[in-house]
Amino acid sequence: MPAQNTSSPSLEKLSQVQLDALVSLHKRFLEGRIGGRRAMLKRVDISGLSLKGKDMQQVDFVDVLMQQMDLSGANFQTATLYACDLGFSNLNNASFVRADLRGSRIEGADLEGTDLEEADLREGGLMDKSGVGGSSAVNFKGANLSGARLSGSLANKTDFSDAILSGANMEGADFRGSILEGADLSGADVKNMQLSGAKLAQAIFSNVDLNQIKDKEGDIDFTESITDENVGKSLSDLEDSLERLIEDHSVWVKTSGEEGRQLDVSGYDLRELKSLKGERLTAIKAQKATFFGMNLYRVQFQSAHLEESDLRHCDMEESDLRGANLKGARLSHSVLKNVNCSSLIFGEGALQKFAPCILDEAVLRYVDLSGSDLRNVSFKSADLSHANLSNCDLRGANLSGAKLDKTNMDGARTEDANMNNTTQGRAFSLSALKENVE
Repeated sequence: MPAQNTSSPSLEKLSQVQLDALVSLHKRFLEGRIGGRRAMLKRVDISGLSLKGKDMQQVDFVDVLMQQMDLSGANFQTATLYACDLGFSNLNNASFVRADLRGSRIEGADLEGTDLEEADLREGGLMDKSGVGGSSAVNFKGANLSGARLSGSLANKTDFSDAILSGANMEGADFRGSILEGADLSGADVKNMQLSGAKLAQAIFSNVDLNQIKDKEGDIDFTESITDENVGKSLSDLEDSLERLIEDHSVWVKTSGEEGRQLDVSGYDLRELKSLKGERLTAIKAQKATFFGMNLYRVQFQSAHLEESDLRHCDMEESDLRGANLKGARLSHSVLKNVNCSSLIFGEGALQKFAPCILDEAVLRYVDLSGSDLRNVSFKSADLSHANLSNCDLRGANLSGAKLDKTNMDGARTEDANMNNTTQGRAFSLSALKENVE
């Protein structure tokens, strides 16, 4: 997880001791004891502190900075957390039953097993003295809500893009007009859920009964979503078994094309395979193929054509991508730790050529590339928001025009990297970039 800059010169910063004292008084308030006082905070910074397991029912927090906190197991039932920033906090198994979270930002937070039943997740916000500001949608971008309870919650226009909602209980939830682009709702309970007008491009609805979704207006569009239906062609449409085709491809690679035949699965949905772990797939063609959620651990994709393929939520740790072309590919939430994306070298002496790995315009949000060899990789106009590039070797890489919002580059080597026109967030390791950023 990228380190966040949680300090703010405009907000008073509370210490753990001060927060504990506040919690102690609040506990007396809940117990009806003399001297108790409801916890009320407005425009203060308590980021990085802990409320783990605390009973915070009925607290009244407004515009409070609460990033990177440990809130696991805390009870915020019927609490007000209006326009607060809980980004990248641990909210595992916390309770927000009937809580007011309007206008809050919960981007990148971990909410596995969290209870948000009947929580108010609608738009909300504050205006300053000049009238600037106003209403904004709750932000759950990239948050882990797997197994969370969202039944009956009001989430109109809430932003869940790239969020993980697998196995979540969303029965009766109102998600009309919400943003679910790239969100994973695999196995979610969607009985009587309202999704009219929601943005569902690239959302994942595998193992979901779409007939249970309430569609009074009839304007729910799943055409760009991934469901249990095949995305493109089925493997049953191949002229031979995939096992036989992979064997023929191996012969084709070993004989430099003189025997066997090149494997071409462009446009095919490969999800039913579940795993290609350790397979030798050098130079295959798989443009616009769907690998979503597959085990691709240590797969060999040297010189592979993977343009515009869907490789989201894949395990690609220690895979070999030297010289591969992944232009426009989608890899959000995939694990690519310790992958080899360096250039592939052909020929010798004066005839020697270098084929770099191409990731131009690729979507790599929330990807873990830590420890990877990314020398000379082309990331032109790629989206690396919230990606983990810590301890990577980026020497000579081309990141021109790339989106690097809150990207973690701690310990990365960036000598001779092209950083022109990048969109840079606040999670950078400045020491790693100081030689490259003008």
